Amino acid sequence: MIVLNFSHPLTGEHLAQLEALTGRPVERVVEIPTHLDTGRPFGPQVVDLADRAGLTSQEWQTLPLLVVPPALNFAAVLLLAELHGRMGYFPPCVRMRPVEGALPPRYEVAEVMNLQEQREAARARR
Repeated sequence: MIVLNFSHPLTGEHLAQLEALTGRPVERVVEIPTHLDTGRPFGPQVVDLADRAGLTSQEWQTLPLLVVPPALNFAAVLLLAELHGRMGYFPPCVRMRPVEGALPPRYEVAEVMNLQEQREAARARR
């Protein structure tokens, strides 16, 4: 699986947690630094972020991708819309959380969220 990381750098421990949660090996991590200008519209900036993943149209639709979204909520939701358009489905996303009491602060993988499954279940509640 390929991890598209739009957030803080991932450690070896994070990757091991992802492999344990998904049951798949992490083949590659694509680090995509996310620094958005809050004074400009996010749409074009998010298109640039997705483009920086360096994937072809075919790869977006066929590779096993896992997304670590940016921490900024507005950027995250717009990025998910962009990725859905490129992939044809919502990608699974990683939720990170702070390790309680850790000094200095550090993070761990909390869960892998299956957004497509959530969407499908929500359709039954329409």
